[in-house]
Amino acid sequence: MSKGRILLVDDDPDLRLSTAQALDLAGFDVTDTDQPEDVPALISFGFNGIVVTDIRMPRLDGISLMNQIHALDREVPVILITGHSDVQLAVRAMREGAHDFIEKPFSGTQLAETCARALDYRRLVLENRVLRAAAGQKDDLEQRLVGRSTVMIDLRRRLRTIGPAETDVLITGDTGTGKEVVARALHDLSQRAARPFIAIDCAALPEAQIESELFGHEPGAFPGAMRTRYGRFEHARGGTVLLDDIGSMPLSVQGRLLRVIQERTIQPLGSNETRPVDIRFIATSRTPLDEEVAEGRFRADLFYRLAVVSLTVPPLAARREDIPLLFARLLAEAAGRHRIEPVTPPPATVEAIVARAWPGNVRELRNAAERIALGLGIEAPGDPGETPEASPQAGKLSDRVAAFEKAEIERALIASGGALKPVYESLGLSRKTLYEKMQKLGIDKAQYTET
Repeated sequence: MSKGRILLVDDDPDLRLSTAQALDLAGFDVTDTDQPEDVPALISFGFNGIVVTDIRMPRLDGISLMNQIHALDREVPVILITGHSDVQLAVRAMREGAHDFIEKPFSGTQLAETCARALDYRRLVLENRVLRAAAGQKDDLEQRLVGRSTVMIDLRRRLRTIGPAETDVLITGDTGTGKEVVARALHDLSQRAARPFIAIDCAALPEAQIESELFGHEPGAFPGAMRTRYGRFEHARGGTVLLDDIGSMPLSVQGRLLRVIQERTIQPLGSNETRPVDIRFIATSRTPLDEEVAEGRFRADLFYRLAVVSLTVPPLAARREDIPLLFARLLAEAAGRHRIEPVTPPPATVEAIVARAWPGNVRELRNAAERIALGLGIEAPGDPGETPEASPQAGKLSDRVAAFEKAEIERALIASGGALKPVYESLGLSRKTLYEKMQKLGIDKAQYTET
């Protein structure tokens, strides 16, 4: 029985081989790679292992890789392999979230003991998450998809229903609404959570190479194909494949994709044999695919195969009441990334944020939070922006006042962890007045209570 799963990342082939062999002999399930940029695709919120990585690599260093991993799950243990001159760097990395570090040269026994402790920690993390969920505490969806609007509550409800199913899913929504966040949530809610999540940007793949990228190829399949290449579908290995912006996929490839989805087999270029693949497909689209079908740019049979289950991610314009809470979360995250003290924007800024149209949705709002956290204001250089008075969404004065009051109360609730006394004292209100305003504005204290 395996002692646990380890992802080993090192660009030195000799050291990687000897380290992998030592860990394998110690009873661990080891996957080694010299491609650090591929590792985040193997990590999910339910990943049941740890990562051991060299701190110095040419394409992506160990600390940058750790930060990418922790953006997916902060509690995945990352152990850094360092040289003698890197010890101070490793100590700084531990302050930033590294689980441990081990200095070269090290023995197999020393590394195995370090990994065993990290795996014990990871098992406790996952067990505690299960216990918290069983006890009825807020699940991870509340953190990933922030909002108490009707459309967001309904989206989270559908995710909890669809996530554990094996069905393929089509996700539509405007640019910047968070379609990939929804796709990752579906993967992490499924039985495939411990397997890879492979995101493929269909718009970024060169048409001449897309089939080789997806299906792989055999030696001699085309000029320059010198050795066997496994495609992205085979790399998924029992996990989930995200086909991002699937509407941009060439028609010539859509037919082959349909066959893969229907039969769950692939045929690499240059091969006469098919190979079975165990994959769940999730596709996203910025535009309604039925319109693309009508224009002849997308295959109808592929659309109907994908759209058996479909989700729509609402734009910010459809959930304007979520903007204050979402912005407060993004502002805190930006301050954390830059290791600076969180800022409290003035009331006029909060009012302007609520009133703006935000055509770029959450992505644009995140950029604004980044600029405000750095003290640069809402607008990006060269962006004329939109004042509340000029915005068609600004509404009546009474609506703007209500939005401002709601934003201030929500911000105070976040700061107090849901305790009401600090809120009405800091805002200069009586307890009765605060209760009345919360009831009128639809603010639920339970949403802010720390668990």
